[in-house]
Amino acid sequence: MSLRESIESDYKTALKAKDKNKISTYRLILSGIKDLDINNRSGPEKKETDDEDIKKLLKKMIKQRSESIELYKKNNRADLKDIEEQEVVVISQYLPKQISEENTKKICEEVIKSTGANSMKDMGKVMGELKKSNPDSIDFSKAGAIIKELLNQK
Repeated sequence: MSLRESIESDYKTALKAKDKNKISTYRLILSGIKDLDINNRSGPEKKETDDEDIKKLLKKMIKQRSESIELYKKNNRADLKDIEEQEVVVISQYLPKQISEENTKKICEEVIKSTGANSMKDMGKVMGELKKSNPDSIDFSKAGAIIKELLNQK
């Protein structure tokens, strides 16, 4: 079952259960997928929207919500923060599990050793290698901060 079919199936289940929070989140996801379909059909390179496109969309949606959660925390808006956190839970169930921060650090250390990176100038080389070897399992915003820290220690 494709990612799109899985999301649509869960949306129908949420409709039957009358779960308003999940229904609105699924509608946001499906709306984003339809926008992707339109962009892919009308762009210079016409193609079908695949699971990789949908994963990128979901990661972007989670990033947006994470930023909103931080803002709501600063402004003491627990009601809105809770809604965003619930949306993150629903969206993230369609993405591969992220590696923990300590495992991310170990992987970053290994990539730095294997690429021979020894200064901030090598940051791009290290990130490129990380994206090739672990495209779905690492949170690259955390990895970027870890790599900066490790390279600054050298």
